[in-house]
Amino acid sequence: MQKILIIEDEVAIINVLKNILLDENKKFKIDTASNGQEGFKKATEVNYNLIICDIKMPQMDGIEVLEKSIEHGVEAPFIMISGHGDIETAIDCIKKGAFDYISKPPDLNRLLTTIRNGLNNQNLKKENKILRKKISIQDNMIGNATEMQKIRNIISKIAPTEARVLITGENGTGKELVAHSIHKQSNRHKIPMIEVNCAAIPSELIESELFGHEKGSFTSAHKLKKGKFELADQGTLFLDEIGDMSLSAQAKVLRALQENKITRVGGEKEININVRVIAATNKNLKEEIKNKNFREDLLHRISVIPIKMPSLKERVEDIPLLVDYFIKVICQSHGVTKKIVDNKAIILLQKYSWPGNIRELRNIIERLIILSGEKITANDVKLHV
Repeated sequence: MQKILIIEDEVAIINVLKNILLDENKKFKIDTASNGQEGFKKATEVNYNLIICDIKMPQMDGIEVLEKSIEHGVEAPFIMISGHGDIETAIDCIKKGAFDYISKPPDLNRLLTTIRNGLNNQNLKKENKILRKKISIQDNMIGNATEMQKIRNIISKIAPTEARVLITGENGTGKELVAHSIHKQSNRHKIPMIEVNCAAIPSELIESELFGHEKGSFTSAHKLKKGKFELADQGTLFLDEIGDMSLSAQAKVLRALQENKITRVGGEKEININVRVIAATNKNLKEEIKNKNFREDLLHRISVIPIKMPSLKERVEDIPLLVDYFIKVICQSHGVTKKIVDNKAIILLQKYSWPGNIRELRNIIERLIILSGEKITANDVKLHV
């Protein structure tokens, strides 16, 4: 339910605005305040989706309500209204943070359009905030174990360089987080990192995915398509699960890294590229080379800087930190109070072997949050892990 606050000292105007809003959407929850002080108090105590505020009011005028509300962290868009409207007043309101300004008596269509835009703007802000939280969560490397400290130190040294990096380790150890961290600290961070999961793309399509294709180059190639190398130009390309890449695609990747040029499937023109490659795999590439599944010359090209991610059982001292972090994030996403974990439960979690590593730990913590009471106990762990 969307909540709207009307701050207005004229009862007749309040009634008109309420009727307009309820005609627009019966589900709007509308609060009112008859003066600036009351309006400011409500604006700072309730999380409104929109605030409609008169300018000329006793005790505290609308401009002061607007300024003080913004100072106190109110994020709801303000639509300012006044019967003494002029261009200067409107400009002053916008400069001070108002979403829009409308003169009295308000034009119905103009008012409704402004309200819709204001509510849409608020929704976009919320979505962006959620997205930023997800990104920060995604890139957060938790842990103080010696191996993790070494990895952070390596990242800080190599990130500003152009060196290619190969990240190895079991599934669920956080290889993607390392790639994101390197990119974020690099000189290429302004361009989004392009990611390719080589294991998820059929072998017959991997070359088109990486290098693009010309229109008509094969049956379903109805239009020209740029590949990931081309899209990552001047930025970073993350080749996840590179050990699953076909040998023919490996040969083309090797050429691209050697010459900084690619050719689209079905094309003849060479395209210059400037791409930093970060690769990751859960496979032993030296064994894959022995089994003739991976090119040795490509391994040398991609592993200028090798980083091996430790398994969770190699860093059990980080489990309390990871548990606390996941509880905070998951409880927040579920909208529940942060749960407490019994020390005996932590000890049991540290004794578990964690074949799925950190990814498995996160899933287990979510399960425990949902199925346990106010406190996660050792008995909960025995029942659900």
